[in-house]
Parts: sequence; C-alpha cells; structure tokens
Amino acid sequence: MNLADFGRMVQQALDELPPELRRQILNVAIVVEELADRETLDLAEFASPLELLGFYHGIPLTERTHDYGLVLPNKISIYRRSILHACKTDHEVRELIAQNKILDGLSLTGLCWAIVRGEI
Repeated sequence: MNLADFGRMVQQALDELPPELRRQILNVAIVVEELADRETLDLAEFASPLELLGFYHGIPLTERTHDYGLVLPNKISIYRRSILHACKTDHEVRELIAQNKILDGLSLTGLCWAIVRGEI
C-alpha cells in the first residue's frame, strides 16, 4: 500500500472521530511517518522500528505547568511501514488504524480521548 492510500485511511479514521473529540485535539498533530527514528525507539524502549506502530510525542496534560507554552505541538506519529509489516491485508490495516492497537493497545479514538483526559 502506497503512502497516499495509507494517508487516506488515516484521514478517514480521523474524520470518523466524534466531533467533540476532534475539537479537543486541534492542537495535536497526527502524522504518518515511515518508521520511528532511533531517538523515538529509545524513548519507547523498542529495539526494532517494525515493532513500534505509533508514538505520542508531547507533554501529558497532567505534567503541564503554568509556564507551558512556546513548545512544539503534541504529535501522534503513525508508522506506516510498521503497520504494513504487522498486517496482511488492507482491511487489517484499516482495522488497526481505526479500531485496534496503534499505541499501547488504544485505538486512534481511545488514544485521542486519553490525551484529552490527561492520561498520557
């Protein structure tokens, strides 16, 4: 599956998020990347980039202080090659992105709600 088709699947999953959730994650960038870089793998404690399907880069709401500002936006990275490696069909890719495990067993919706609630 090429990058454009994969990106469309991610966008479709984002479009299906409940409107109230979409409004609350406007400051979170959700990006598709090929694989995690070494720094991210070290932070996530993964050896192989093919094992890490996604990663939340940011400061959890519960750790933000009064001087939080002038920082890069929080970001959810979705790793295309890792997900394609884990799936056999386009249907499996779609299910993994929209409903199953991208990051710590959370769906994209679950991950976004966890960010909004300050759980990550």
